[in-house]
Amino acid sequence: MKLKNLVLGLTMVLPSLFAAQSCSDNHLPQFGKDRIEKVIAAMTSDEKIGLSVGDGKFLPAAQVKNIEQGTGIIIANQNSQLMIPRLAIPSSPLTDGPSGVNRDPHPAGATDYTYATAFPTSTCLAATWNLELMEQVGQAFGNEVLTYDYDMVLMPALNLHRNPNCGRNFEYYSEDPMLSGKMAASVVKGLQSNGIGACIKHFLGNNQETNRRTYNAVISQRALREIYLKGFEIAVREGNPKGIMTSYNKVNGFYTAEYPELLLDVVRKEWGFKGVYMTDFDGYGSAVAKVRAGNNMLMGGSKDEVKELTAALKDKSLDESMLNRNLVYNLQQKLDAPRAKGYVPTFKPDLAAHAKLAREAAGEGLVLLKNEKQALPFNAVKNVAVFGKISYYLIEAGTGSGGIRSNKYATSVNDGLKNAGFKVIKELEDSYTAFNASIMENNLVPDYFMTPKMLADNGVKTNKAPGHFKKRLIPFHEEMPMTIEDIKKQVALTDVAVITLGRTGGENYENGYIPTTKGEIELVKNVCDVYHEAGKKVVVVLNVGGVCETASWKNMPDAILLAWQPGQEGGDAITDVLKGAVNPSGKLPDSFPIKYGDVPSASTFPGEPADNPVNSFYKEGIYVGYRYYDTFKVPTSYEFGYGLSYTTFEYSNITLSSSTYVRPITVSVTVKNSGQVAGKEVVQLYLSAPSQDLEKPVQELKGFAKTKLLKPGESQTLFFVLNSRLLASFRSGVSAWIADKGDYQVRIGASSKDIKLNASFNLLKYITVEKVHDVLYPNFAMEELSQHKK
Repeated sequence: MKLKNLVLGLTMVLPSLFAAQSCSDNHLPQFGKDRIEKVIAAMTSDEKIGLSVGDGKFLPAAQVKNIEQGTGIIIANQNSQLMIPRLAIPSSPLTDGPSGVNRDPHPAGATDYTYATAFPTSTCLAATWNLELMEQVGQAFGNEVLTYDYDMVLMPALNLHRNPNCGRNFEYYSEDPMLSGKMAASVVKGLQSNGIGACIKHFLGNNQETNRRTYNAVISQRALREIYLKGFEIAVREGNPKGIMTSYNKVNGFYTAEYPELLLDVVRKEWGFKGVYMTDFDGYGSAVAKVRAGNNMLMGGSKDEVKELTAALKDKSLDESMLNRNLVYNLQQKLDAPRAKGYVPTFKPDLAAHAKLAREAAGEGLVLLKNEKQALPFNAVKNVAVFGKISYYLIEAGTGSGGIRSNKYATSVNDGLKNAGFKVIKELEDSYTAFNASIMENNLVPDYFMTPKMLADNGVKTNKAPGHFKKRLIPFHEEMPMTIEDIKKQVALTDVAVITLGRTGGENYENGYIPTTKGEIELVKNVCDVYHEAGKKVVVVLNVGGVCETASWKNMPDAILLAWQPGQEGGDAITDVLKGAVNPSGKLPDSFPIKYGDVPSASTFPGEPADNPVNSFYKEGIYVGYRYYDTFKVPTSYEFGYGLSYTTFEYSNITLSSSTYVRPITVSVTVKNSGQVAGKEVVQLYLSAPSQDLEKPVQELKGFAKTKLLKPGESQTLFFVLNSRLLASFRSGVSAWIADKGDYQVRIGASSKDIKLNASFNLLKYITVEKVHDVLYPNFAMEELSQHKK
């Protein structure tokens, strides 16, 4: 039987099961017909525990194999089933994100392949700085979640890019909480416009993969409030997600899933969150503590958790009222699901339309880092020499639950060039294709993972790579050797050279800021030497998950295009920019340091002890990313917000609605395309606040907007609103958001360092914007970075 027929049949059968059950047990309340509290009151204690742990996977009606793998990755192609038939309570099918619906396109027993779209990864999307586009991507993504019959997608992930080494940075957005939060809120709105739920994650302080299930993130109250909680707060207040997933790690001594002050006081009471909490899959800690802290779904669930909760009810260390309280949210989430409203899935998303949107989004997220002597866009270029193994193997996303298994294809740079009509060198194509094929055939664990701890963390027992290493093999292998003589053979045959360098990352390993390898630098140097001697240009494309090392080689090529992990349409989107069909408008959501030692958390990441960290001390405090580089005057390779265009823009007419803050101030600025081709510009508003009783970064991002596509000579006026919340900093001693009196400087720029216009206003007296719960104090005395300490 075809999968779609099987699931359609199940969907049609479920309502009849509900009806049949209702007829046979008329005296029992029924889910979907009676009040949730009434349904809960009719549940036995065992049923309440069973529904709380693993969403019913241990209840008698459950088919455990269809619920969860035990590895933290959702089994694809779940179907809803009756977990408590007598009350008509179903399970909630979940799927992973955020790069695409992470499902098996051809599960056992299916005759049809059911593919999904691989959208650009979150960091690539953040580089668009385009909230409207983000919402459109969310709408398309959510349509696939709906069409494939899931209730909720476990995304977006918005942990901060504290350190570029974090292996899962590709799943997250930025080093800045405002950019992260606004992007997440927009994608949540788009996702949930389909009726399905979005579950933001991993809450909180999940900024590393080393000992990810056990380490304790030690963070000051101010850094938590201003940096690490802020993005989640924006996403909750503005996006209203239906779910939040807690993280594996501890924060200030408590597992996040066991921290009632975090989950109940801050998020439910202060932020007004009304959705469901679920734990990350197969985490550590106490089931009772998780229930007491307000978790609604303990995922993926274990028999030990069932036993612990059963014993706790018996000895009265847990009151059943807590289960009742939590199950209200659990059942409300099920009641809000499209299936509960009669939706019948088609299993036929519009993949062609979604691919077109994925290509557009990737094109807007590409960042032009360098472009000397108008190397780009290509001019009179017909023949291209394509170097680098990654030119023939696109890294569309990272690995693990944040990757994607269901896309039908991923267009490489080489294929993108061919699709656009450029002629590539078949000899190079054949050599690199054979080289990559041999890597896959040999199937050896890359040297990077050949340490006892890395092998253990990734479940590797021999030198043969397990199945989940498939997408790590080529990215982690050394470059194919390429002699100068080999390169010289291509010069006379081609007009330009393109080199692609790549990096991937994922769960259970740190693989962000790895220095460019000797083989990669030699390839870039040799190709540049040979082509420059012939008077021809070289372009380097970076197919990476996030911040990477550039300072050692960036002076060599003529142009550098940062493509991130751009989804399945990557090769075509890259070519669109190379040939000038798309004018690059992406801006960096992260600072690119000159060397790793310049990163403010370099000396404390991943924690103490370094080889097996128990505590990770966030000693940099609020000085993350550009807040540190700008305040302490540390030069960068490329600054936050940076990105080049094929045109130029003029900024003018900055206007403030008032020079004194009494009510929210409106800031307006005019941007004009002063160049020769149409383009978009990202306008960034930074605010420099007075330091009266509390030291501040030299500036912080408080607003941004992207222009429409401006024709040459065309202008657009953009507007920003500064309210008291945006003026305020968090003062730990009184647990309040306070705006200091004094002069505030508004800085309008094209990046954090390219400030175009300035204006100022005055706040005559202190404003206590919000008094909050005095919670989340660190369990160690914090010694944080300060401008006043040498």
